[in-house]
Amino acid sequence: MISGSQGRLQDRRPLSIIDIGSNSIRLVIYEGIARSPTILFNEKMLAGLGRGIVSTGRLDPEAVRRAVYEFGRFRALSEQAGAESLHVIATAAAREAGNGEEFIHRAEDILGTRINVLSGREEARFSALGVISAFHAPDGIAGDLGGGSLELVDVRGHDIGDGITLPLGGLRLQDMAKNSTAEAAKIVRRELKRAELLDAGAGRTFYAVGGTWRNLARLHMNAIGYPLLVMHHYEMDVERSVPFLEQVASGDIDRIRGIDRISKSRRALLPYGAAVLQEIVRTMKPGRIVVSALGVREGYLYSLLSDDQRAEDPLISAAEELSILRSRSVDHARELADWTGTTFETFGVVESPDEARYRRAACLLADIGWRAHPEYRGTQSLNIIAHASFIGIDHPGRAFIALTNLFRHEGIYDDIVSPEMRALATPRYYERAKLLGALMRVVYLLSASMPGVIPRLEWVRRGDRALTLLIPSDKAGLMGERPEGRVAQLAKVAGLDLRIAVAD
Repeated sequence: MISGSQGRLQDRRPLSIIDIGSNSIRLVIYEGIARSPTILFNEKMLAGLGRGIVSTGRLDPEAVRRAVYEFGRFRALSEQAGAESLHVIATAAAREAGNGEEFIHRAEDILGTRINVLSGREEARFSALGVISAFHAPDGIAGDLGGGSLELVDVRGHDIGDGITLPLGGLRLQDMAKNSTAEAAKIVRRELKRAELLDAGAGRTFYAVGGTWRNLARLHMNAIGYPLLVMHHYEMDVERSVPFLEQVASGDIDRIRGIDRISKSRRALLPYGAAVLQEIVRTMKPGRIVVSALGVREGYLYSLLSDDQRAEDPLISAAEELSILRSRSVDHARELADWTGTTFETFGVVESPDEARYRRAACLLADIGWRAHPEYRGTQSLNIIAHASFIGIDHPGRAFIALTNLFRHEGIYDDIVSPEMRALATPRYYERAKLLGALMRVVYLLSASMPGVIPRLEWVRRGDRALTLLIPSDKAGLMGERPEGRVAQLAKVAGLDLRIAVAD
């Protein structure tokens, strides 16, 4: 009998992070320090520590009581999960409240570790690192809206530019505006005049970070009937989102479709989050709004990585890990990724840097459904990929990788794809998924899903648009009707004259 779970990577050592925010407190236990972090356990409480801090200057006493009680559970959960270290960070409310230091000391006694109370500058830096870790080559302004403050930071690639912390967190803004959404808009407009870095954001991306904005985006998804309920890298069209933001900022949210899917504790802050985003759009004039599921907490985790780990591609890293856990051979998947790149060049297929990344990820994930019933391998793989917690990839890219897997298992048929998934993929990605899927259907018949053969398969040109796939002579037994049929199908998809033969 096999003992122990094989569903986790054996070289990882769990660690926990507790994030004490002005509105929520969250415990996240990660599988280990990695470029694409995987969550073992995740729990939050909406304590509301910063509620009323504007008028009282102190943390809410009932919130303090609840938080202190919960810290014991968080520590026990961390220990139960086998976390080898516990990191605790605290943000705006804890650093600004008159009784913040007392609260921190009590929390440290319970948690048994020092709490890192972040300064505004540190909070902004970790917010920026969270976006840098979550997106491939980000370029824009990262905005992290918490309960007590808003951090705005310019990010470009791995570089962190100007940043500013503003007192515009949802709870604080609600208090300052005395529950008036109209007054909130005036306060936001006044405060954002100090954020001169927004002038450099015109036409670039605004990365929306934080629970309030994630819930705002979830409401937007529901309102427009968006087909893929994956929060990370959800993109809101700037111009089309204006009426939605205006409606939410006015407080008129009860009639918006999907409002019942937003927790009641979160609904009260949606108008204030919308007001802040609305004014940022007016001031910055971004080219697009993109939601990030990663923020300060993940930025802190990213800061613990080595330079080599930071340089890794988060999408490829995650795809390799999933391949290790679910494929018959990760070496076969890597061979497929390399070989398809060479084949695309031979076919004259031009790839952008992102398209090449997505193709590689698709190859690494091409065999993750092999344990499923043959009739459902494609569908299962599509669902796993479309809904996986990948970072470093946009939603059309997800659709491309998922559809490639569907075609690889179920055949190159248009009627197996839903209209929603096809639209999400875009016409270019859709056709590219058919081509890559058809190519995989040839290779898997010749390799039996095992490494060693793929690097020896060679395309030889016979004419301008005519190529022959040569099988090495010592593998001549792999020839047969099915590979010939698959190559013929590939030829139709690729628009080329393709054949298969044994090398002399």
